Amino acid sequence: MILNTPPLPRSPSFLRSFSFPKFYSPTPFNSSYTVKNPSINSTSPRMSWLYKFRFGVRNSTDSPVDSSSDSSIAQGPDDEEPAPGQQFAQLGAGCFWGVELAFQRVPGVTKTEVGYSQGYLHNPTYQNVCSGTTNHSEVVRVQYDPKDCSYETLLDVFWARNDPTTPNRQGNDVGTQYRSGIYYYTPEQEKAALESRDKQQELLNRKIVTEILPAKKFYRAEQYHQQYLEKGGRFGLKQSAGKGCNDPIRCYG
Repeated sequence: MILNTPPLPRSPSFLRSFSFPKFYSPTPFNSSYTVKNPSINSTSPRMSWLYKFRFGVRNSTDSPVDSSSDSSIAQGPDDEEPAPGQQFAQLGAGCFWGVELAFQRVPGVTKTEVGYSQGYLHNPTYQNVCSGTTNHSEVVRVQYDPKDCSYETLLDVFWARNDPTTPNRQGNDVGTQYRSGIYYYTPEQEKAALESRDKQQELLNRKIVTEILPAKKFYRAEQYHQQYLEKGGRFGLKQSAGKGCNDPIRCYG
């Protein structure tokens, strides 16, 4: 289903024909999508299929990861530096495969990486994150040249890529790792993010739940996740990462 929101003002030309993934929907959370135990069939065949092929779900008996000395590292700032003359942005908008490809296509973006941030576990794995116990979010860290791409342009892409009114969910992808978030590196980015959120809220009839927080340590995801859709995704069908490309994004390959 396509999100029924008016177009953003002064959107870059490559966004004007942007197509939402068909499973993204502003439908409120339905508990029938929750899988209590992966060994038991879900009430949603969609979630059962996702679990088998990629998406972890939290078991109701799981408990949060205990705090430790390593949690202070995970909760610390992103200590890596962008290339000279470049800046970082860090955004979470659901499954990071499709989100990364959307940012790869933005003119002025010079590098993208997918990974995990905002959690309490140092050096998490994908399995750790999917357990729902580490508080990590799937994020894309975008390196961009501010001479060729504004931070506001990245925010436009972000809002186009996710339903910001569904907590811990994008479409049928359910879990804390899929929450909507903007993680800023500078006071200027924070200001732009807050202003952008307020403008977006005027276009929606439900409350935005996107979190806007300081960027924390970025843990690069496993190599097979990087540029996943450009490389062919699950079905070996490569998708273009060309600058300005408007082809619809197939989020799972």
